[in-house]
Amino acid sequence: MDRHRFRHSVAILLAVAVTGCARYTPLPLSTAAPLAPSLGALDASTPQAPLTVAQVITLALANNPDLKAARLQRGIAAGQTEQAGLLANPSLSAAFLPLLSGAGTVPAWNLGLAQDIKSILTYKSRQRAARASERQVDASVVWQEWQVAGQARQIATDLIIGARNRQNYLAAYQLLAERSAKLDKALASQTVTLVTVAPDRVALQSARSALDALDQQQLNLRHQLNALLGLSPEVVVPLAAEPDLPPFDPAQVRGEIATLPDRRPDLLALRMGYAASDEQLRQAIQSQFPDLILGGSVASDNAKVINGGPNLQIGLPIFDQGQAAVATARATRAQLHADYDARLSAAIGTIGSLLREYEQLSAQLEVARRDLPNARAAAARAQAAFGASNLDERGYVDLVLNRFTKEQEIMTLELALLDRQIAIQTLVGAGLPTVDLESTTTVDAR
Repeated sequence: MDRHRFRHSVAILLAVAVTGCARYTPLPLSTAAPLAPSLGALDASTPQAPLTVAQVITLALANNPDLKAARLQRGIAAGQTEQAGLLANPSLSAAFLPLLSGAGTVPAWNLGLAQDIKSILTYKSRQRAARASERQVDASVVWQEWQVAGQARQIATDLIIGARNRQNYLAAYQLLAERSAKLDKALASQTVTLVTVAPDRVALQSARSALDALDQQQLNLRHQLNALLGLSPEVVVPLAAEPDLPPFDPAQVRGEIATLPDRRPDLLALRMGYAASDEQLRQAIQSQFPDLILGGSVASDNAKVINGGPNLQIGLPIFDQGQAAVATARATRAQLHADYDARLSAAIGTIGSLLREYEQLSAQLEVARRDLPNARAAAARAQAAFGASNLDERGYVDLVLNRFTKEQEIMTLELALLDRQIAIQTLVGAGLPTVDLESTTTVDAR
């Protein structure tokens, strides 16, 4: 009877343990690069018309391969938080001792149950540390989203501005190419000397190199954009004629710098990491208390004598008193404190520097734009004079090239100004997702 009861109890315990077990399912790796062959393959609702910068950002946030992988970290962090919310399992011990010889009449058995009390002391601290770590992961993912969105905004804007500027580079090259063809004929007929032709050929080569460099840059930017969106390299993403960027007010940005630590995801992630480290220091201090295992057991001997009672097991802190763990946790917290201060200083310093560069470029652009009407007027007068045979071709070309050069200077300054603007907007999160540390969920601010 005792043997039957013992086996029945063991069978019930095993059945309960097996019921909560998870099942294994295979997850094979891809055998080919999962790159979309077209925009429609990314999202069926994607418009086929030229995309605005905002639409490119939306596609990047939804389809960037690195972001897809990073977001899976949230599941890992959530599982760790759930694990931290569980108490240590009690320990069950059992033995069945059949009678082999002697005066006994029945098999002996014993059954014991024990619980680690020390894990209960650190339970709340472990929960708080796990929640802070989960929020750290969430903030880190949002910061990565900021980086991807900023790259998409930067690349799309550069592509749009580059396509618009190409017309100017092409016009300058065509003008010089036409003059070079005429000079080649004149050189062949020996009406001009090589010394006369040399400066024009140098100018033509420079114009061709500038146009080729722009085309190379445009192709490289398109490949970067495709990689950001998870597209095959040969896909051409149609873009709008003008970039649509969020409103930008340098004075407003300066006023919002003080609130940056409460909004920027990388700073929030460091704060959450520091909070988790602070709780780990608490755990290390609490873990200095001796190990304590409390339980009870019941046993029956071969003569059917049954006895039972509580069990107590205490660890003796003779060799390891937890000083090393406390020192490591304290040093880790100090390092994270210094990391946060360094990141905060770098963030505010970088934004301040970019704002100063933006102001400088704005002033330079204003001066260049003031000079442009004169350059265009001189080119127009040169064209009229050349048409009336009152100006030689060399003078005409020089004045027209001066207009092209001034326009290219303005376009370069405009692009540099937009680059600074986009960099600042990425660093302050203008039009980008935010993170809610209370619910650890992402809010789309676009």
